[in-house]
Amino acid sequence: MTDTDSSLFQPGTTVVRRDVHAGRVWTAMPQRVVDDTGHVLTLAYWPGIESLAPTTWIASTRTGDDTTRKQGLADLAAGTWTLGRYRWSGTELLSHFLAGEWFSVHCFQDAATREPLRWYVNFEHPYQRRPHLGIDTVDLALDLVITPDLTGHHWKDTEEYAQLRRLGVVDDYAGRQIEQARGRAIAMLDDRTGPFAAGWPTWALDPSWPLPTLPPGAGETATSATAYRL
Repeated sequence: MTDTDSSLFQPGTTVVRRDVHAGRVWTAMPQRVVDDTGHVLTLAYWPGIESLAPTTWIASTRTGDDTTRKQGLADLAAGTWTLGRYRWSGTELLSHFLAGEWFSVHCFQDAATREPLRWYVNFEHPYQRRPHLGIDTVDLALDLVITPDLTGHHWKDTEEYAQLRRLGVVDDYAGRQIEQARGRAIAMLDDRTGPFAAGWPTWALDPSWPLPTLPPGAGETATSATAYRL
């Protein structure tokens, strides 16, 4: 699947990657466009960028409290979450979003040393482009974590994914799609295709890049937020 040329984002611009569930924004992360082929949208994200995230996720990230994290998933299902502001730190990300695919692929590296840390396959709804804003998806909790040299991997957050299944956030249709996507992700890894084809990307954050910021309305619903330009 390839998006049309007219909808492509220009390198160097800011787009917002959002999780939107039941008409409400769950997360909103401004990122810099590195490349957009229509098939793969590549974005960069680094320390200092301020995003919107559920307050339960922010609290669990800072404290490591698993109970708070699970409560955040219950809030997602109930539509009762509250958004707060969160400033990223520690790592730089180069992210690849594949048009029509139920997962995205991310490369985490240490922001201070540029040491490769891990590949991260995030299972989520296929993204939808929002003109003049960015892309909307829904994170479905399940992740595949891969070593930088691609020789080892393990599944992460399987209990959280099971919780979203029980809560109905992941319905039977999405569940079938995710099971198929798991196989495609492993095949892509085994065959060294897609984002894995060239191995770890050689990229460095340019200090001249301005910090991406959230535009007005980024935390609004999917319908109203499309009216705001970056």
